[in-house]
Amino acid sequence: MSRNCDIAVIGGGPAGYVAAIRGAKEGKRVILVEAEQLGGTCLNRGCIPSKTLLHQAGVLDQIRQAQGWGIETGELSFSMPKMIARKNQVIQRLRTGIASLLKAGRIELLSGWGEVQADRTITVRLPEGKTERVQASSIILATGSSPAVPPIPGLEEVPYYTSDTIFDMEQLPSTLAILGGGFIGVEFACIFASLGVEVTLIEMAERLIPGEDEDASAALTKSLRKKGVKVLAGWKVASLRRNGGVIRLQAAEPTGIVQTFEAEALLVATGRKPNTSSFASLGLAMNGSFVQVNEYLETSIPGIYAAGDVIGGWQLAHVASAEGLVAAINAAGGREKVNYKAVPRCVYTDPEIASTGMSEAEARARGYAVKTVIYQHIGNGKALASDHHHGFTKLIAEEKYGEVLGMVLVGPHVTEMISTGTAFLMMEATVDEVAGMIYPHPTVSESIMEAAAKWLGKGIHA
Repeated sequence: MSRNCDIAVIGGGPAGYVAAIRGAKEGKRVILVEAEQLGGTCLNRGCIPSKTLLHQAGVLDQIRQAQGWGIETGELSFSMPKMIARKNQVIQRLRTGIASLLKAGRIELLSGWGEVQADRTITVRLPEGKTERVQASSIILATGSSPAVPPIPGLEEVPYYTSDTIFDMEQLPSTLAILGGGFIGVEFACIFASLGVEVTLIEMAERLIPGEDEDASAALTKSLRKKGVKVLAGWKVASLRRNGGVIRLQAAEPTGIVQTFEAEALLVATGRKPNTSSFASLGLAMNGSFVQVNEYLETSIPGIYAAGDVIGGWQLAHVASAEGLVAAINAAGGREKVNYKAVPRCVYTDPEIASTGMSEAEARARGYAVKTVIYQHIGNGKALASDHHHGFTKLIAEEKYGEVLGMVLVGPHVTEMISTGTAFLMMEATVDEVAGMIYPHPTVSESIMEAAAKWLGKGIHA
């Protein structure tokens, strides 16, 4: 059977389903092809399940902390199967919501594996063995990414989890080794440490979350160690092998000395690679392993666009959605560009870390004369009242005119606050404007105003 449409979208994740809905709102007939579940990695194996478990683990931490506040709960226990069941309920509810949005937008969903042919025909292999052919005027590739597994000697011979497989673990190991100290690795370290698992976190770079602010990395490392996580930054895993019921890891210290560790379970969280097999025959121009696009998100073949993890860059769900919107507008005849000036980046650990705009080092590398201040949350009333005062707000601004260039927040709920900083950057606000706004009291958001006032030399509570 053959179908025709204006726009065909390959992939139903945060880039793909958003692109499909926007394309329909542009008045186009849209077909969305998804081989697995709607929502992609973010909903099914990433953002949503991890944040659900992080929230549950955080509640356990808060109950433990509350004993020091005079709240007595008795012996604390939890059910991992019930926690996993709730995670699944959240995922299913959101999947159903996406399906409803597609139906409301009259978007045709083909549940099968789609392969793009050179003549711009998409062959879709349906689960029941049938094949559909889709002919589209424009195509949007939003096929996402998969866990990247490094070539460590012995890894292929030992059992291990990735971020795609670990969410259905219903029986906790006593010990867990995590390879990779990026966003994924540190969030899982927080989850499992709070659930009572002895965690060893190994990162090749000199520090955790190496792409983020150094002070934020140091604060996170301190917090993880306080939780009992063994943080080994600057270490390299040399080999792995099975030793009875445990996995034996040999890892080299920064000095080169090799040590041996054992763990009941292993999580490999060393980054992600783009999914390109569904359009490999097109011969698209590539940027390394990622699809190369121009500023309008069009590939080297006119009329074929790409968005999300498959084009690399940020590899963040909210960026993927923004790119999906622009790709759909352009596939419908527009000429839009994504504004990457102020992209919020969030790490949902304890403490949370959120940043936007440029780091101090990046700003200096771009030629700015920079002035940076840090306001410690120890002086913030809400942070003290909630017993989460070990964070800070860092403000990065151009020295002569005071234009805000970047912001870093560490503390509770800062992933909600960072949109304020992002708005300031989008509006090219100055430090005077940041300091002059009235903030609600008591809130941790007041720390943004305090940092700006401190930058101006007029701080009250600094």
